[in-house]
Amino acid sequence: MSAIWKPSVTVAAIIERDQQFFMIEEETPDGVRINQPAGHLDPDESLIQAVIRETLEETAHDFTPTALTGTYLSRFISPKTGEEVTYLRFAFTGELGQAHDRALDTGILRTVWMSYDEIVATQDTHRSPLVMQCIDDYLQGRRAPLSLLFTHPSALGNLEPQK
Repeated sequence: MSAIWKPSVTVAAIIERDQQFFMIEEETPDGVRINQPAGHLDPDESLIQAVIRETLEETAHDFTPTALTGTYLSRFISPKTGEEVTYLRFAFTGELGQAHDRALDTGILRTVWMSYDEIVATQDTHRSPLVMQCIDDYLQGRRAPLSLLFTHPSALGNLEPQK
């Protein structure tokens, strides 16, 4: 095993409509938690592809990212298992699209629209402190163009030798 430390790369979708945020409730080893639609970057996909896929899997809705809200680094230690993980999260804002007739990802209990005040009131059940930080950054207008993100073809499974 490599001795090089690697954070777990995740993506999240910050979706707001009429002062309500589209959130998920999910079952975790630490109980039911509130989160944005979010998940891990998979091999052979870009960050944008990952947030589109994760949003579809967790909400059964299409998602079109329009901006990067922020990048976040945090460490989580499970109070039940003691497992320690460092996360590098890329949060995107964008448009919620068409709903599909499909099951939600394993562990996702439901989607729910929540006001800012409701999200603040449930902080003790957030999946991580980044849930609130991402929403606060979104509300402060933090946006970076998606053009700042570049994915080399080699990261998408194109393993042809470089010339």
